[in-house]
Amino acid sequence: MDPRRHVPRTDAVLADPRLVAAGGRLGRSVVKDAVARAQQRARLGEIGPEQVADAAVAALPSQTASLRAVINATGVLIHTNLGRAPLSPAAVESMAAAAGAADVEFDLQTGARARRGRGALDALTRAVPAAEDVHVVNNNAAALVLAATVLAAGREIVISRGELVEIGDGFRIPDLLVSTGARLREVGTTNRTSYRDYAAAVGPETGCVLKVHPSNFLIEGFTGSAEVSELTALGVPVVADIGSGLLTREPLLPAEPDATTVLEAGADLVTASGDKLLGGPQAGLLLGRRDLVERCRRHPLARALRVDKLTLAALEATLRGPAVPVRQALYADPAALGDRAAALAGALAGAGVDARAVPSEAAVGGGGAPGVRLPSAAVSLPERLAVALRTGEPPVVGRIEGGRLLLDLRTVPGDRDGDVARAILEASG
Repeated sequence: MDPRRHVPRTDAVLADPRLVAAGGRLGRSVVKDAVARAQQRARLGEIGPEQVADAAVAALPSQTASLRAVINATGVLIHTNLGRAPLSPAAVESMAAAAGAADVEFDLQTGARARRGRGALDALTRAVPAAEDVHVVNNNAAALVLAATVLAAGREIVISRGELVEIGDGFRIPDLLVSTGARLREVGTTNRTSYRDYAAAVGPETGCVLKVHPSNFLIEGFTGSAEVSELTALGVPVVADIGSGLLTREPLLPAEPDATTVLEAGADLVTASGDKLLGGPQAGLLLGRRDLVERCRRHPLARALRVDKLTLAALEATLRGPAVPVRQALYADPAALGDRAAALAGALAGAGVDARAVPSEAAVGGGGAPGVRLPSAAVSLPERLAVALRTGEPPVVGRIEGGRLLLDLRTVPGDRDGDVARAILEASG
């Protein structure tokens, strides 16, 4: 008799209580696909007909979405390819609370429509008192597009040649600005631009002067640039793109610009990211003069760039809540990191794994604080374990250096050391 006749029917397999429960969590189509694959394996003789339900359960994904949570052991605090800033527990909790119906544009007291995201905007205003008004869009590029469109569409943006930067994935600031309908008036040279260069370029066609912080590279040697405080004398709006999202000075990163200092120096508008050194969700921040922020808020493009309720909830919790993971990693004690690395490497070596505790250097990442190296500690492993760790559960992503795989603990929360150890033992087996 053909063994395929014994393969159970789809409806019979779907009636398995485990698959019924999975359907409520993952959706019926996902579960049905897993059953179909298990039935096909039985038809090919890879498994017995009685194993179809078990095989379908084993093949189910842990979640519906394909994105997987990973342990960042690269030593890059804000890793763009790993989603930039990890959110704080407070931000995650706030997003969950806002996931259903929420009063994002509704006043529960009056029953009338209210200002969208007023809690997040109030928190941002309190965090940067130097800003007369604030607005939030979906990322920093959007903030810059909106400002350029409002101030300079059909007019000129005066910008230093040394600030026509390219960032990740081929994204170029000049291409973004030209897409708004503005014309670029380039001044100065790659390494030196003075106030006189700007002054000679400003005229009736000038919409704004733009200062872009070259956050992902350094130019050293014979260099010079005009300060925001100088440019305010030009009589046109000065926009400063600081990039990394610092709202106030950070002693560990003295060369990194912050919104408060730049506004106090006279900038009319500041744009920044929410998901870098601020440590929040992906968002673009616009801060500065009330009239200019209001023009940006009222422009039709603002509707296309607005953020959703989950971003607003996470941003407010980031601004009001406890220290975010990025800040915790930035201020991690190198000695404590060394102790963690030694304990982890010792336990692994005792289990027969070629593991060593070694000094390491971490980086800020995310285009912020180039050249800054943070003393750290890592567990050094054979390079061959890299793939197994990346594809394991949970995935652990490190970096290859000197023919060894380094797992830098500055970017690994202390309560995840056990998970890292189990992942290494599994990959080594």
